[in-house]
Amino acid sequence: MALMTVKFDLKKRVKLAQTVWFMYWFAVMAGILVFSMGLFFKIELRKRSELMDNNESHFLPNLLIFMGLVICCINALGGKICYDSLDPSKFVKWKPMLNIFLTGCMIFNALLLSTAFLCFLMRIPLQFTLAEGLRNGMRFYKDTDTPGRCYMKRTLDLMQMEFRCCGTDSFRDWFEIQWVSNRYLDFSAKEVRDRIGSNVDGQYLMDGVPFSCCNPSSPRPCIQYQMTNNTAHYSYDHYTEELNVWRRGCSEALLSYYGGMMNTIGALVILVTMLEVGVTVGLQYVHSSLSSLSNPEDPESESEGWLLEKSVKDTFTDIMAKMKMGKGAKVEEGGEAPPAAS
Repeated sequence: MALMTVKFDLKKRVKLAQTVWFMYWFAVMAGILVFSMGLFFKIELRKRSELMDNNESHFLPNLLIFMGLVICCINALGGKICYDSLDPSKFVKWKPMLNIFLTGCMIFNALLLSTAFLCFLMRIPLQFTLAEGLRNGMRFYKDTDTPGRCYMKRTLDLMQMEFRCCGTDSFRDWFEIQWVSNRYLDFSAKEVRDRIGSNVDGQYLMDGVPFSCCNPSSPRPCIQYQMTNNTAHYSYDHYTEELNVWRRGCSEALLSYYGGMMNTIGALVILVTMLEVGVTVGLQYVHSSLSSLSNPEDPESESEGWLLEKSVKDTFTDIMAKMKMGKGAKVEEGGEAPPAAS
């Protein structure tokens, strides 16, 4: 027995085909939107690609761009099929391939839903990518004269000002690395020699942060050097004083920005998937209603449309039987003995 049977006459079939045709072209616009969101996401990632530890972070935007293009192509073809269904002489050329097309649409819808879930799950690897990339970027902050790294200072400064953050996890991350180039250090000064000799790596470490960590909203002039030295500043206690630098780490800030973007894209892709399922169901009803005309010679005759020609259980049983028959045929082909030599 067919699943979810609906009776159609000519007027209802025409209205159904027109509605599904409209939905298909609306789905084409949704595909353009998915493509645009993937392209925008890729551009945003490339802006700060120097702070990413690997190139795998571009997998998701590339996938979204690809899926957006496929959505446009599939729905443009589906719209053409629905348009031709209004003319029996044109629709006849599509009938042999419609079952294959509908099966392909179902598989694609499953892949599209997987892409949506991937948008939510990619937040976890992105967190580690950003943390490691930011640490490497901070180490190269001072290398303004090194080819291939001279841009890192500008990139980090602009990022910290734009996202109102400082360091990887907090502003104290700057205390653990040398971020001032040796070119600007006076090695004849005792303070410089003492700082370099105070650690086994021979780095010039200090309790200070770059200017881009300063919060311009603070009423007090920015204290970015000797931040843990209470005697270096008037009426200052670094244990209780609300520091006038950004407190949030850039890893958290960037993850919040990109994570929010991925959540939005994921929700959008889920909505597009629902639309794709809707147009696939609509095309199935168009196909089945035209295939079951009581009098194929009379286009005005009544017909029935269905979601599945048989029940879910029977359909699943038929699919499994066909799969077993296909495997059996392969085994028989592989088991044929070669002809004996004369």
